[in-house]
Amino acid sequence: MKQLVVIGNSAAGISAVEAIRKVDKTSKIIVISDEDYPSYYRCLISYYLAGQVREEKLLYRSESFYKENNIELRLNRKVMRVEPKRNRIILEDKSQLSYDSLLIATGASPKFPHLAGIKKRNVFGFRTIKDVKEIEKILPVAKNACILGGGLIGLKAAYALKKRNIEVKLIVKSKQVLSQMLDYKAAGFVQKKIEENGIELIFGQDAVEIIGDGELKAIKLDSGKVIGCSLVIVAKGVSPNTDLVKDTPINVREGIIANEFLQTNIPNIYTAGDVCEGFDLVLNAPSVNALWPIAVEQGRVAGQNMTGQGLKYQGSLGMNSLEFFGLAVVSLGIFKIKEDDPNFEEIKFLDEKQNIYKKLILKDNYLVGAVLVGDIRNSGVFLRLIRERINISSLKDKLLNENFGYPEIMDLVNQKENLYV
Repeated sequence: MKQLVVIGNSAAGISAVEAIRKVDKTSKIIVISDEDYPSYYRCLISYYLAGQVREEKLLYRSESFYKENNIELRLNRKVMRVEPKRNRIILEDKSQLSYDSLLIATGASPKFPHLAGIKKRNVFGFRTIKDVKEIEKILPVAKNACILGGGLIGLKAAYALKKRNIEVKLIVKSKQVLSQMLDYKAAGFVQKKIEENGIELIFGQDAVEIIGDGELKAIKLDSGKVIGCSLVIVAKGVSPNTDLVKDTPINVREGIIANEFLQTNIPNIYTAGDVCEGFDLVLNAPSVNALWPIAVEQGRVAGQNMTGQGLKYQGSLGMNSLEFFGLAVVSLGIFKIKEDDPNFEEIKFLDEKQNIYKKLILKDNYLVGAVLVGDIRNSGVFLRLIRERINISSLKDKLLNENFGYPEIMDLVNQKENLYV
């Protein structure tokens, strides 16, 4: 009997084992997780902290899921090393586990800056349910918080804490929030909404020291300013969890490099999710796109291929969405280009009074990116145009019209589909 091992119990890992069990009812499947919590919606932890989602709603799959699918789940077990030549993995307790086929779906971890005092009590990441439960414990006595980083994770943490009546300061090293998702103009709308809801923004500065005698008392910025606080959340982005393949033949750049079948360069080792560096449709190159829907799709393809189906992964593209204090924002593909770059064309619409901003980025009459603020109704239409690489030269002047939608693109979609019939 074959033994299939999946390292990771989140979106990619769960999707993979579901795909495997659809066609393979007999192979032994072992899922290993370094967390001690059943599979949960990681993207909902900010709403849980905000008090808007109950804990039971966080569960992605019930505990009975594993028994029903004949899956052996090993929680709170960390894999330290993969040994491809011996078809085995080594766990933190020195135990070994062999495999016929392996999926590495280890996700990513928060980046913690190298600064004095970073390991003091009440300094947290914001990635896991454990982080949130630890933060929750100190909320009854916490009055104010500093969040280091103005990305999506930082904003979600700020939102959650503000909903819990904590005074929040957001420390952003760059000149805008969401610099990996929005251009400066779009970020301005989000920043306005943040400040309207009582969150203070500090731009162009960064923390250099966490101050306190064992327990956090304040942070010091590179400007010399000292801010008293009882809670710090580090939201400086994430790094793919690739340490387990360090010093192995498995190829790594930012993430573990995957081919079109989501195999690594070792044929019986696959990768999926936030640790996977797969093909990006817009960049036309490998990239890590650490998003839940992408992890689900990659896990499904990897799982099917672990059963020998030879399914090709079509690729992904960077996409993010959020609703922040009632303001909806979507970013797809390329969201920012160099000024006056002759290779790209921008189409924009702006209505400051209605808090609406739309920008489309085109290259050679193909849509390659979009930023939508306030009005995101056509985000699905634009995503399809990007993914399917549909020439939009005949629609260019209509893309941002009020009544533009799916009916306007269907002829072009059908024409492209007919090319492959």
